[in-house]
Amino acid sequence: MNIDPEWKMIRPGRIEKWVLRNAFDNDQKPYLPKHILYRQKEQFSDGVGYSWIDGLTDHANSQVTDSMLISASFIYPENTPTTKEAYYYRTIFEKFFPKNAARSTVPGGPSVACSTAKAVEWDAEWLKNPDPSGRAALGNHAAAYEEAAGNASNGNVLSGSQKVQEGIVAKAAAVV
Repeated sequence: MNIDPEWKMIRPGRIEKWVLRNAFDNDQKPYLPKHILYRQKEQFSDGVGYSWIDGLTDHANSQVTDSMLISASFIYPENTPTTKEAYYYRTIFEKFFPKNAARSTVPGGPSVACSTAKAVEWDAEWLKNPDPSGRAALGNHAAAYEEAAGNASNGNVLSGSQKVQEGIVAKAAAVV
């Protein structure tokens, strides 16, 4: 708290937590490799890699039909899922926690970077992007969308149903 707030500000050429990172930047006796020390901060769920996130979304889209999503409000009248991915996670959640008491503990509504629905109202741009991933926050991760698209065209997206299933369970646990 004694550090001048100006030193904590993100500036061009100075990423978040720069003071802390700089304190551990020692060329003679490195604590961490520079590619780790200066990598971009990620939301916990994004740290697994964008191709995992995109693969999970693609898998959910293949499991939930358009008609299932259209009737979501009849099946899930409380905190109705608005995307196929949210619907898919909801089916997993309901399978393990079928009681209303469990359901009522999970907030619903639009979310960006796993924020609350109220936080989405703070920025008009967030309303245009329903991605709950940290990539959607204030355009900080715009390059990640380009990277994910490049990986998809190169065939570097998730393959194998076991990886997808493991990732779904991990991401669902993070959401819950």
